[in-house]
Amino acid sequence: MDEKVKYWIELPDYDLEPAEAMIKSKRFFYVGFMCHQTIEKAFKAYFTALKSDVAPYSYSLSCT
Repeated sequence: MDEKVKYWIELPDYDLEPAEAMIKSKRFFYVGFMCHQTIEKAFKAYFTALKSDVAPYSYSLSCT
């Protein structure tokens, strides 16, 4: 697996662990934020795999 893709795939797992802990402590607002971060990083892994390029670190994933 490409190292760039692997980088983006490993990050969502890191964000999900605290989300699970926060569910147990009923801090639901932060759970939503961490899940958002997880989804964003998963999309960046997909983007990187498709484009064979580094995904932008910004919030824009425009494919133009």
